[in-house]
Amino acid sequence: MKQIYITDLDHTFLRSDLSLSSFTKEQWNAKASTSHMSVATARTYKKTMQFLDGIIINTPMILLDGALIATYDKKIIDTKFISKEAADTIIDEGGKFGIYPFVLALADTNLSEAFLYSDILNPHQISVLKRYSKDDNLQECKNLRAMDDNFKIVYMGEEELLRNLEAHLKQIFGDSLKFILAPEAYVGCWFLTVLHKNADKSHGILSVSQYHDFKLSNLTVFGDNFNDLGMFALANTAVAVANAQEEVKKQANIILPHTNDEDAVAHYLASIK
Repeated sequence: MKQIYITDLDHTFLRSDLSLSSFTKEQWNAKASTSHMSVATARTYKKTMQFLDGIIINTPMILLDGALIATYDKKIIDTKFISKEAADTIIDEGGKFGIYPFVLALADTNLSEAFLYSDILNPHQISVLKRYSKDDNLQECKNLRAMDDNFKIVYMGEEELLRNLEAHLKQIFGDSLKFILAPEAYVGCWFLTVLHKNADKSHGILSVSQYHDFKLSNLTVFGDNFNDLGMFALANTAVAVANAQEEVKKQANIILPHTNDEDAVAHYLASIK
């Protein structure tokens, strides 16, 4: 029975400059000849493909925090959308707090993704957009409205503001949506992600396991942040990198001595016979 290795990207598999070393590529691709290899990330399909150049992915990917399950060659396995009505309500309620989100949506069935944002931005959002300045799917909106098929809605700002917004949205939506509140390391703020209630990495892993008919007892996962905890709970072996959040380390079976910048995942794979 093949082993399965699924890794988070940011601050786990990718270095902080979003690169992959030749050592990481060599160790990962060596395992791909005998194992199922994939990623579970908050990133879109397009950004994931940019980062994984030279990497073998032979198993459907868990993208957009589990809102999209798709193969390397763009075959859609599963989607979990927020409706336009719910998404517009979320946007309007955030506006009452003086903050507007990023909206990531499906533009067409060929996996073209739309990245919508308001013309009213805070400094953290401006910093994020600078990192995406070369992308061709960015759409500034003077009156931000959602699309029909919305993968997720992401607010970026100060922790206290986002905690208050999260509590407010939970009063409106209850458990009909999923909320992820966590630190954002790249720009030094916090993010609040709103998703379909079943859009997470754990549900994504279950979809992938059914597609490939593999046993979770053969699954090893790698992560660093709170949105990785669901897949940690499912996997036989949950591996935290050295730079992981402390709560994530507490839930891990293994804490690596290496950080993402020290090729932590690759060193672990190299140690497995």
